Amino acid sequence: MSEDTIFSEVDEDLRSARMNAMWRRFGPWLIGAAVLVVILVGANEGWRWYQNDIAAKSSDQFYAALELVETGDIAGANDALNVTIANGSGEYPTLARFAQASLLAQDGRTAEAVAAYDALANTQSNTRMREMALLLAASLLIDEGDVSGIESRLAGILSPSSALLNVAREAVGLAHFSAGNLDAAREEFSIIIADPGTSLDLLRRVQVYESQLIAQGAADPAAESNTPSE
Repeated sequence: MSEDTIFSEVDEDLRSARMNAMWRRFGPWLIGAAVLVVILVGANEGWRWYQNDIAAKSSDQFYAALELVETGDIAGANDALNVTIANGSGEYPTLARFAQASLLAQDGRTAEAVAAYDALANTQSNTRMREMALLLAASLLIDEGDVSGIESRLAGILSPSSALLNVAREAVGLAHFSAGNLDAAREEFSIIIADPGTSLDLLRRVQVYESQLIAQGAADPAAESNTPSE
């Protein structure tokens, strides 16, 4: 759908529905990208341990569980993941716990999934894994507009030194939108847009968010900058 089509809609309810639909479209991408990072970390760990028979077996168990997910055998996948958690080596038990939390979220058991990600974050010495667990937990709270819950989880990521800074800002902005805080959401998105380090995909996405918010009544930063001072 083109941006021209989006901006041609004038009915406010449709605009709000479109914004929600946009998150539902891109939210899984965000989560999927995060999970991909986790899997890549695990793949690297698996490669370093590949010469070890136990680690190779853990790798086989983990990816076999993912295959069961793909075929829709969730019960079988959970059983396989439990085996990996109990007997796996390296990072595979952690990856299995991430996968189980994801399955809870897919099943609509949001509170349980958030608790599972929080538990992962609290037990991680690996900073990357901890941040990913917190980000995934926060992403599940967006639809509820739980800004404080998201910000408390992402406090350590919302810093200039974090590679996930703008992804975290996106989550905060979307939570503000869900809570009806249009100006606060727009401010978060404007910060992302102004950051020269923002990826092109994220920039384009957030520009659409911001335009939608302005159309719904959020303050327009361009108009504000053109207002003469008294």
